[in-house]
Amino acid sequence: MSAARRLCVFCGSSLPEETRYRDAATQLGALLGRAGIELVYGGGRVGLMGLVADAALRAGARVTGVIPLHLHDRELAHDGVSELIVVRDMHERKRRMFELSHGVAILPGGLGTLDEAFEAITLCQLGVTAIPIALVNIAGFWDPLLALIDRVVEAGFARPEARALYRVIATVDDVIPSCFGPDAAG
Repeated sequence: MSAARRLCVFCGSSLPEETRYRDAATQLGALLGRAGIELVYGGGRVGLMGLVADAALRAGARVTGVIPLHLHDRELAHDGVSELIVVRDMHERKRRMFELSHGVAILPGGLGTLDEAFEAITLCQLGVTAIPIALVNIAGFWDPLLALIDRVVEAGFARPEARALYRVIATVDDVIPSCFGPDAAG
């Protein structure tokens, strides 16, 4: 097990009423800690972001948060992480998170999470990066997005190979094997 393995997690900064999304974020953080994998995430203390970070910290994981200055200044930064990197803006945040990571997991989230998901997939499509991407489709959350991608392919705006740029998985139990191989779960 290499201490250098780092997983970028994109997820909501809101706390949904649906408990299965909250439970998944907490479970993923705990799994990362048990497997000795560092969490790289958006640096916030709120929403699913805060849950995954808190669970990872409780499980002994190193946690690196990357937060834009305007969110840090609004007191949304998690003050208990191992390292907090403050950047100028959202663009630099994503770039820095990709640079630090060896894999990406995308949990349910809002418009920011959609932006992050599409940027990760697009960077792989363009050959800028080749890190594995796991789209965690808890209770079919991402089904409408997957249907949209199918429509984009059917209309000829993307090649069918675009679907191979990410793995669709049903649970957070599959994140670590999807991103780091079957023996990585610890």
